[in-house]
Amino acid sequence: MIGVYRPILVVEHVLHYVALMPRPRVHDLDRVLDVAERLVVEVGPERLTVRRLSAESGVPNGAIYHAFGSLPALRGRMWLRAADEFLNLQAELIDEALGAAPAPGVGAAVNAVVAAADAPARFAERRPTAARMLMTVRREQLLGPDLPEELADALLGLDRRLVSEVLCRLASALWGRRDGPSVEVITTCVVDLPTALLRRALSQITADGTVQITADVRGRLEAAVRAILDREPPRRGQADGPPLSAEDAPTSRPEGQG
Repeated sequence: MIGVYRPILVVEHVLHYVALMPRPRVHDLDRVLDVAERLVVEVGPERLTVRRLSAESGVPNGAIYHAFGSLPALRGRMWLRAADEFLNLQAELIDEALGAAPAPGVGAAVNAVVAAADAPARFAERRPTAARMLMTVRREQLLGPDLPEELADALLGLDRRLVSEVLCRLASALWGRRDGPSVEVITTCVVDLPTALLRRALSQITADGTVQITADVRGRLEAAVRAILDREPPRRGQADGPPLSAEDAPTSRPEGQG
């Protein structure tokens, strides 16, 4: 009887502790995620553990598990928070560049693509550690098959937002098209080029935690984007496209715009 009774007491004690443990405050959770971002950037995703996170943040292990459920869920929440903030900023910059006109001109559309390409640098000014994580750590390194289904669905939703609110919207504003070749060109401008030109600065850890992206690098990124947009993407089955002229106004509005 003693061998059976003791485990029951232990389980009851644990359940009693969990029931009485206060739910962590929102700012405590944000601090945990901030520290998690820093650890991922400084020591690597594979060294992010709940024990280390607890020691660095000052939040008890039990409170972390109570708030997030598991380490994979915490990693997912951390990535989602940063990616959502970045995508919101990028969408805001596009809105500012396109203005309120239902059919923006070519100049405004090009400026919107430039603004979207510069979004990682702008985000690095606001959230340097999160920017480093998004640009230098592959998502697959953090998010594996143990990610809870609701977080996996949320990540899929972010991917869809990127396509609809950024890539397709910019292609439609610039060329009145949303086909594969046009979206591919926009992807080159707002994903591939910023990654190539800004990654080095984002990979360098500074003493004060800031990101040093020079005006020269940002200017070269803008010049590269404008040069790529100088030629309209080919149609499907077409080998090449003609240069983009000021008379090439968009023929349709981006979806979702009132």
